[in-house]
Amino acid sequence: MNLLIFDLDGTLVDSKQDLIDSVNATRGYMSMAPLPGELVAKYVGRGALALIQSALGDAATKEQVERAHTFFIEYYGAHMLDKTVLYDGVREALDRLRTKGHTLAVLTNKPVRFSERMMAQLGLAQHFVRIYGGNSFEPKKKPDPIGILTLLGETGISKAKTIMVGDSSVDIRTARNAGVQACGCLWGFQPETFIAEPPDFQIEHLGQLVDRLTGE
Repeated sequence: MNLLIFDLDGTLVDSKQDLIDSVNATRGYMSMAPLPGELVAKYVGRGALALIQSALGDAATKEQVERAHTFFIEYYGAHMLDKTVLYDGVREALDRLRTKGHTLAVLTNKPVRFSERMMAQLGLAQHFVRIYGGNSFEPKKKPDPIGILTLLGETGISKAKTIMVGDSSVDIRTARNAGVQACGCLWGFQPETFIAEPPDFQIEHLGQLVDRLTGE
């Protein structure tokens, strides 16, 4: 059976508005004006610290970034599920994949404690053999392949039977660095980045991945 490794934000969950609200609350805390939501969404995917660095801009000092990051982690931790929901069809697709015997895991650059809590509160934690976050292999994050390579070692599943599923070029590059297939999600935050980093195949909803793997 296959090992399917999923990104989280923009792939399994629509967390865009909670991330936008948390980033702009952080900018408010730093006496800065809010950013357009679509711009904030383009900053997501490289971890919380990189998100805040981008949101504050190049002129921000290291001390300002650290102070803002501390605020963001506390604020987002309290508000991360205010508006976040699963994308349509995700629960059903994961149920089908697990029923067919596939091994499922999460590999995200979101802090691991947030990722685990989010999956638990959305009722999906039991679907995954592992949930790895952006601080699971510090200081390494996607697109470093360590997360995929660790999952390969833990499950004993071959690279040829492994697929990384995500919505941005970071996920595609992670798959390439690990030598596994890459599936691009067209509903996510950054599908336009697939132009520069093309996946092996693209899907418009997660059920298409199930259909591809099961032939149904």
